[in-house]
Amino acid sequence: MKREHLTELAAFAVLAEECNFTRAAAKLGTSQSALSHTIKRLEERLGVRLLTRTTRKVAPTDAGERLLGTLRPALDSIEVQLADLSEFREKPAGTVRITTSRHAANLVLWPAIQRLIPEYPDVHVELSIDSALADIVGDRFDAGVRLGEAIAKDMIALRIGPDLRMLIVGSPDYLAAHGIPKTPQDLAAHQCINLRLNTAGGLYAWELERKGREVKVRVEGQLAFNDTDMIMKAAEAGMGLGFLMEDQVRCAVAAGRLVAVMEDWCPSFPGYHLYYPSRRQASPAFRIFVDALRSSSGPRHHDRS
Repeated sequence: MKREHLTELAAFAVLAEECNFTRAAAKLGTSQSALSHTIKRLEERLGVRLLTRTTRKVAPTDAGERLLGTLRPALDSIEVQLADLSEFREKPAGTVRITTSRHAANLVLWPAIQRLIPEYPDVHVELSIDSALADIVGDRFDAGVRLGEAIAKDMIALRIGPDLRMLIVGSPDYLAAHGIPKTPQDLAAHQCINLRLNTAGGLYAWELERKGREVKVRVEGQLAFNDTDMIMKAAEAGMGLGFLMEDQVRCAVAAGRLVAVMEDWCPSFPGYHLYYPSRRQASPAFRIFVDALRSSSGPRHHDRS
């Protein structure tokens, strides 16, 4: 295959994934007009239209989707092989892209990043903060971080954090005015601050457990947020009960701004896992990042393969 043909295919793959000439040209380090000519030459050489163009967006045609499906694994393999060459450098280099929730980023990823970055100046880490579950293969992430129960069974999972616990909390003024709930049934009489799940779009049902009895409670209230910081702010303001991670509310509880209730219904559960589709795809930079996570998480980590 001629060198220019490889250049055309690589340009097409970037444009098909970005769906935007401006972003694709910037990523390729070329001009929009030059990229347009490259794609036109490729389409003329293959004799098929690969992209549908509008004034605002570019999308692959059926033929383009088929070509992209062939190119993506081949180009990914080339990227991994190139990354492996960093083993011959004095220190490895490369970029690690991770999709994660905000809580996991603060709790388990940031301590590892602080250890990693000063020691490996040629390793770059990109975190995409999103509470929704991402397609790590389709969106070209190296890995994702989520709770173990949310990970597909065909993924390799590595435990990277301690057990977690959620607490029901309210301000002293709110509890003085509305009383202290003792059971899941009591929550029906309270203003509860809901969490909107970005993944499914529904409201999170509070998951409670006591002496082996599990209960999911659909709480009611005037407020709902898709951000836990806002739930905590509303709870501290006396606007209802919130259901939040223990580490997030620990300081507020210690300072007396919030009070934990129904603690006997709030057991701990397994913490965060790093997950990815295949060990064979791991670059040297990714392996170093995993080692940093292992060091930060301590002796509790384990693999699921």
